[in-house]
Amino acid sequence: MADLSELRQRIDAIDDQMLKLISERANIAIEVAHVKVPGSPLYRPEREAMILRRMQAANAGPLSSDAVARIFREVISNCMALEQPLVIAFLGPEGTFSHAAAAKHFGTAPTFEPCPTIDEVFRQVEAGTANYAVVPVVNSTEGFVARTLDLSISSPLKVCAEIDFRVQQNLMSMEASRDTITRVFSHSQSLAQTAGWLARHLPNAERIAVASNGEAARLASVTPGTAAIAGEMAATRYSVPILFRNIEDSPNNTTRFWVLGRQDVAASGRDKTSLILSAPNRPGAVVDLIEPLKRHGVSMTHLESRPSPDRLWEYFFFLDIEGHVSDARVAAALAEVKAQSSYFKVVGSYPAAVL
Repeated sequence: MADLSELRQRIDAIDDQMLKLISERANIAIEVAHVKVPGSPLYRPEREAMILRRMQAANAGPLSSDAVARIFREVISNCMALEQPLVIAFLGPEGTFSHAAAAKHFGTAPTFEPCPTIDEVFRQVEAGTANYAVVPVVNSTEGFVARTLDLSISSPLKVCAEIDFRVQQNLMSMEASRDTITRVFSHSQSLAQTAGWLARHLPNAERIAVASNGEAARLASVTPGTAAIAGEMAATRYSVPILFRNIEDSPNNTTRFWVLGRQDVAASGRDKTSLILSAPNRPGAVVDLIEPLKRHGVSMTHLESRPSPDRLWEYFFFLDIEGHVSDARVAAALAEVKAQSSYFKVVGSYPAAVL
């Protein structure tokens, strides 16, 4: 059996090889930038998804597939920054789950720009101040984010990618014990997602809804006798110790985010397409609207309705389907759906989330 000194020497030799290969990859990335067609997008989510899936498929352990994806995403992120640093808008302040989801997807190299509202997140990219936006679209326990859906009707932005983010709620406080906590700050959704835990462990504490989990952590950092429910990034950002981890009532609590940009995205081999539709007001109109999906073998994974902002008792339907608009069966189905629709919009075709 090798001794500790020999094992460390072997690790050092591998580290030297890894640095050489990463540097070689970075130099090739710079060459790619030079041969790209002028004006073509820097960020190619379909290409990134294919790289990460290939690495995960080739992974033989002992690192998990998630760990492998995180490592390679960081390499991709920093190589991309050699060509042009990205600016990513997200629902702030710093330390929110939107911030954490953006960092998970884009790595640490971009500049992350916090925005006070979802409207402002959209506006930053529409105005060209940011390259991409990260917005929450649906939570597995609390449902769809209405404002994101409403804005996507009129916005010219397109969904370029999606992020599935496992939401882990933590109770954090400057207090040494929960016995001295009299108020708990958090976003209303986080309070709802931890209602059972709070009822059992802090039944007498006042629950105060605030604009974001990041703001909750900030308030808890400066207000005696209080706590916040937020993610680990918020605890780190505002230096608030975590007293209890993973207090969410649902162990599978996950939020899906959209990455919004101004580009169409090519097929990656495992894709989704998001649509907004409206049906004419007649019997069976909604059934007629989605029947072509079944006939062409296209799976619908989500369906949500929202009232029209302009017309009383009329609705928009938000659909997610499997596949890319360039797929023959998807294209055939959508041509028929469009013919049945009074309003039809493809919000985006994009790679399914790489977990």
